[in-house]
Amino acid sequence: MTEILMPRLSDTMEEGVISSWQKQPGDEVAVGDVLVDIETDKAVMEYEAYEAGVLEKILVGEGETAAIGAPIAVVVPAGGARPEAAAPEQAPEQAAAAPAPAPAAEQEPAAAPAPQAEPEPAAASPAPAAAPAPAERRTGRSRPPSSPLARRLARDHGLDLASLSGSGPGGRIVRADIEAAIRDGAQPAAPAAAAPAPAAPAQAPAPAAAKPQAAEDPDVEAVPLNRFRKVAARRLTESKQNAPHFYLNREVDAEALLAFRATLNEALAPAKVSVNDLVVKAVATALREHPEVNVSYTEENLLFHKRVHVGVAVAVADGLVVPVVKDADRKSVSQIGAETRELAGKARDGKLSVREMSGGTFSVSNLGMFGVDSFSAVINPPEAAILAVGAVRDEPVVRDGQVVPGKRMAVTLSVDHRACDGATAAKFLARLAELLRNPLLIVA
Repeated sequence: MTEILMPRLSDTMEEGVISSWQKQPGDEVAVGDVLVDIETDKAVMEYEAYEAGVLEKILVGEGETAAIGAPIAVVVPAGGARPEAAAPEQAPEQAAAAPAPAPAAEQEPAAAPAPQAEPEPAAASPAPAAAPAPAERRTGRSRPPSSPLARRLARDHGLDLASLSGSGPGGRIVRADIEAAIRDGAQPAAPAAAAPAPAAPAQAPAPAAAKPQAAEDPDVEAVPLNRFRKVAARRLTESKQNAPHFYLNREVDAEALLAFRATLNEALAPAKVSVNDLVVKAVATALREHPEVNVSYTEENLLFHKRVHVGVAVAVADGLVVPVVKDADRKSVSQIGAETRELAGKARDGKLSVREMSGGTFSVSNLGMFGVDSFSAVINPPEAAILAVGAVRDEPVVRDGQVVPGKRMAVTLSVDHRACDGATAAKFLARLAELLRNPLLIVA
């Protein structure tokens, strides 16, 4: 027998939520099979089996939380005990009492076995009935293939996946299908909600307690925080409380940057690079030249990172994630662009791995595509700084004593004062602005 434990799927994870079980008690499990989708503080991730066997028991149901290292399921060898054989373990008193009627069975060999055989399955039947309780979706229909994010969104909105059609490869249901169903007003999945209904009268006091709050302000809807929001709130609060932030603002002439981007896109067609890809490359180049900014602060040491790993903030349905472009200073702009698009796609589908979200030494957050002129970002611990990038604006500029049309872009550097001084950060920002004004230096 092997206990499946809640794994640590991210460096900041303390507990996980079971998003959905892909195997049910009695199902055979092969090495590499996806057992369960687990929602961490950063994404929904698929957990694969490392041993073959049979899933005997689910210990943590869908939507329930377990701490790291806590048992969530039991797998037994393929030739070993099955879920049906688990009843004697759950009723040891009955098993111990079983030998007592044996002498009577010897006295009446023909009649005794029949009455004895009937009560045991009847007594054992409640135990298997309780084990599959976490898998309330058993309705006699096989669930269509779907992404972890799609399954979680469907569960959150009470949608039945079996009633939807998938637009992904092989009919796989993806996030876009769930969002379309929500927009079209798809009916919630009634069967899952119908099962617990008989228990509602016994739990009547709980709903009654919630009604006064709704009565106080019927125009307010309380939506529970998801794990992304909870973890983000905790980490950002810790960052602002523990890291003394200071901010440096700079206006950058972005006309040459846009022209360089247009030239690159023409040369690389059909591949494309974005302004943000150029900013990430410029940041990585500047960090390589100013390693005193590529650091992390601890109570005992200042850690100088020898490699440049730039995190790129990506907005997802549930909040914000920061996948990391490793060794960004050693990659071309086109490589950074392709990798960033791939990471962003994985982030939106909830498929980022722990490695893809860990190890950042500096972050870039760009809200320019949303029309934001400038803003200040909160540092992502344990990094010492983060760059906030605004939109490129049409503004009059002075060149050679003449006022002419120009392109301007505001960048704001947030810095942990424990790790960097103002002058150190200012030199880094000055070099970054120079690279953005003269983008050929980025590829030199």
